[in-house]
Amino acid sequence: MSSKRIIISIIGPDRVGIIAGVSAILAEHNINILDISQTILQEFFSMIMIADMTRSTISLQQLKELLTARGEELGVSISAQHEDAFNYMHRI
Repeated sequence: MSSKRIIISIIGPDRVGIIAGVSAILAEHNINILDISQTILQEFFSMIMIADMTRSTISLQQLKELLTARGEELGVSISAQHEDAFNYMHRI
């Protein structure tokens, strides 16, 4: 059985509602957040999430579209990719 884990990254100017905005989309579509790492570097917000799409009600492509739109609303860049693609791109 292949993994249904995805990596979501968010980068942009810090503001209220970024985590809530992303988390709301995930919860609405039954995507479980497994881990979060976030920091604020001066005025810039940076966050990486690992989430499980096993019980998701939408496809990864649909999720990407929703997150892109939410990122535009929030003034941040949001990307999502399957864990395997992320690992392949970042291997040594």
